[in-house]
Amino acid sequence: MALSRREILAGLAAAAVAAAQDPLPPVPPSPPGMQDGPRVPRPRTAPKPRTSPAVCLYSQHLIKVEYEAVGMVLRDLGFDGCNMAIMPGSHLDPGASQTDMMRAMEAVSGVGLEVAIVTMPATSGNDPLGRQVLGIAGFMGVPLFRPGYWKFANTPNIEMRLAQVQRDLYSLASVGRAYNVAMAVHNSSSEFFGADIADVDGLIRGVDPRWIGYDFDPGFAAQTAGVEGAEAARKLAQSRMKAVTVRDFTWSKEGDGPKRAIPCPLGQGVVDWGKFFTALARARFVGPLTIEVRYPAKDEIIAFRKDLEFVRKQIAAAY
Repeated sequence: MALSRREILAGLAAAAVAAAQDPLPPVPPSPPGMQDGPRVPRPRTAPKPRTSPAVCLYSQHLIKVEYEAVGMVLRDLGFDGCNMAIMPGSHLDPGASQTDMMRAMEAVSGVGLEVAIVTMPATSGNDPLGRQVLGIAGFMGVPLFRPGYWKFANTPNIEMRLAQVQRDLYSLASVGRAYNVAMAVHNSSSEFFGADIADVDGLIRGVDPRWIGYDFDPGFAAQTAGVEGAEAARKLAQSRMKAVTVRDFTWSKEGDGPKRAIPCPLGQGVVDWGKFFTALARARFVGPLTIEVRYPAKDEIIAFRKDLEFVRKQIAAAY
């Protein structure tokens, strides 16, 4: 009889716990190189302790702005910092020079804001560009990174795929640990591994929570499991919640076709934001909270401001 996904996850988790106290293999750190020139920006100083989340904007939304000016734009908009996208098509490609990466981070921290988390496409510790990004992030004092996504839908051999994803998670987390940068796995759409928080929990249960946790997205959680299912996912993720990404959506249905999730401004969709922020406050969550604007907007700046205002009101009411 074929094993269910839950049984496979339980077996992998048990094997990880039994294998060792710390299943992450050691990775010797190496400092960023100097091949790009004699001037290397100073590493970022640690941010002051917070009593509420640092509200950040996903930097890829500011692609029309030169990276040297991103910090000033974020400050003028009223954000606390950014989730810096080091992605193809963003300000910085993962293959960008080390100096460009450091200067981009310094452009944000230099105006008093935080690069609270970086997002990159790497899904394995064997990715040399991913290792470079983590090395720079660690050098600049960035505490968290969000990795890429593992394709999961329609996988013919679930057991083999889950074991492969687990190896990738461990190898990438070990590189992050070497540079003192923790991993926050994002629960994206059902097409990818991690949409179901239980899948991730089954693979990382035996790993030190300092190095692997979640970038929890209540919008995607509600899209995947419904409002009640999203609350159950939030409870499961809470103890390892390192970051939060916020987005909202409504359901649309045409004729006999399936329902489609339509992105919308925060507070205009199905997510129960009051309940969500109250839960964050009770858990004393003070990690980065990233606003991602995925809905069409006539004026992007106005959209950023409105979503930011909404989040600030929610934090003020809950915290």
